[in-house]
Amino acid sequence: MADARAAGSRAEQRAATRRALLAEGRRRFAEDGYHGVVLAEVAQAVGVTKGAAYHHFESKAGLFRAVVAEVQRELGERVAVAAEERDDPWEQLRAGCRAFLAAGSDPAVRRIVLVDAPTVLGWEEWRALDEESSARHLTEALTALVEAGVVADQPVEPLARLLSGAMNEAALWLARSGTPESLDLTVSALDGLLAGIRRREP
Repeated sequence: MADARAAGSRAEQRAATRRALLAEGRRRFAEDGYHGVVLAEVAQAVGVTKGAAYHHFESKAGLFRAVVAEVQRELGERVAVAAEERDDPWEQLRAGCRAFLAAGSDPAVRRIVLVDAPTVLGWEEWRALDEESSARHLTEALTALVEAGVVADQPVEPLARLLSGAMNEAALWLARSGTPESLDLTVSALDGLLAGIRRREP
């Protein structure tokens, strides 16, 4: 019994250490960028050894990859919540797309996911993480709209890729543009793009 409690306590401690390293890493990656972060300093800030940080993440790149996955997951949840606040399936699509674009104003999303991640992780891995989060919601929304007849019957997979690619490019542009009116202009352009796939009433 005592051994089980000790094992449980160690597991909780390891989990707490991992969470602390993730949180501190996220804060630093958002503020200083990937190249400005030193793993040993992240470990020191949370009161653990550099060896402990390497045990959990193997390298700075490993910590960054875990942070990107966490931020991407939260972004996907933000998109889903925005969509679920609407009743109409078409408005759900628009709201989810807008939430994805607006998320670029979050410093963590902008610096970690949009600016550094494509370069540090490489395009393929960055796209895979996006696929697991936001892109999946987009595919589900488009499938529902095609089935409901709101969007013309067509293969959803390429359509989702086209829209996802357009929004990722727009989000990357927004992350670098830094002007307040850029989001409004992008949302307006997005509405025009989405209107083009909506089936017109005869």
